Amino acid sequence: MPSLGADMDEGTLVAWRVGPGDVVRRGDIVAVVQTEKSDIEVEVFEAGTVAELLVDVGTTVAVGTPLARIEGERAAEQPVATKATPARAASPQRSMAGRVLSPLVRRDAAALGVDLASLQPADPSGPLHRSDVAAARRTRPATLRSGAASPYARRLASERGVDLAVLSGSGSGPAGAVLARDLPEVSSVAGSEAPPLDPMRAAIARTMERSNREIPHYYLAHTVDLAASVGWLAGRNAGRPPAGRILLSALELRAVALAARKVGELNGSWVDGRFVAGEGVHLGVIVALRGGGLLAPVIRDADRLDVESTMAALSDVVERARRGALRSSELSGATITVTNLGEDGVEEIYGVIHPPQVAIVGFGGVIDRVVATEGRAQVHPTVRVTLAADHRATDGRIGGRFLSKVGSLLAQPGKL
Repeated sequence: MPSLGADMDEGTLVAWRVGPGDVVRRGDIVAVVQTEKSDIEVEVFEAGTVAELLVDVGTTVAVGTPLARIEGERAAEQPVATKATPARAASPQRSMAGRVLSPLVRRDAAALGVDLASLQPADPSGPLHRSDVAAARRTRPATLRSGAASPYARRLASERGVDLAVLSGSGSGPAGAVLARDLPEVSSVAGSEAPPLDPMRAAIARTMERSNREIPHYYLAHTVDLAASVGWLAGRNAGRPPAGRILLSALELRAVALAARKVGELNGSWVDGRFVAGEGVHLGVIVALRGGGLLAPVIRDADRLDVESTMAALSDVVERARRGALRSSELSGATITVTNLGEDGVEEIYGVIHPPQVAIVGFGGVIDRVVATEGRAQVHPTVRVTLAADHRATDGRIGGRFLSKVGSLLAQPGKL
């Protein structure tokens, strides 16, 4: 069971893509694992033949638990199998018409009132994903069950003494389904306890609690003049369709990657009481999921990508993160993380470091400000760039040098 972040202690195996006797190559998808945040495709890092599957579908095991045994180093010419082996088929409680259903898929379907029996996965050979449920909600309203209530809403209603019959059909969910947010607040029901956190929010809470408890943060901010970058983007995007345009976010990521390569003290991890420099610059990018919560997919070797490639990589990981189609290798190994709330109108954000990393960079929105240019006051687009860094690994002087490098690169986009 792979570790897909500091907040992951265990995972649930929801599908096997291989069986005993299958030949696999490095990078093949061999299983699908459900975490508290998403369904993740697990890659294999050894070449050989699958000798034995050690974990049954539907089983929850701790990080580090062996999932399968692979023998030999045979070079594989044929593609990896894409269907679960009959020897390890899903248990009846966790499958429907032969399709493995993760708890997150079941939860979403119940909350949205989607009839799982009527759905087909986007990948006919794979399991149903949360994105399949969301697509059904958008395109197939006939699959929604009128007057439904999510399991979470039913449990909360029982705890709070709320009669769901009174709310039936008038909820905020599809076809009037009653969701948890439709119920009266806990404070309005005497003797009720606060509801448990959503699993994803609970995982984020554990990571952030650990970060603030263990990591001595220091914070710096820098205002960057974006006039040159905005002009460069306008010229580069002229005549391009919207889908092919480069966003400012790509320039910001590129600047962080180059600065992290230059100021390597902030590119790495704090492990066993010492700083371990990253082998390459691997950017973690905070992505807000449409259903709530966060993921941080990784753009590997970001310092080796040009701006066009950075934009393509960013678009790819954001799209797949939001439909639950990331690979295990894309959720681990970040050496520095970037968060951006500019689209939400936030002028400045100070992130919380994701352990074991030692730094997180934040970008606010583009704001017109008066700046001094060659002795004259002019109005230019600007952005506030922030840094939260681990004081055990570095100090403000190093952090300041890093932010200064980010600023100088954005002020001279030709160097990106």
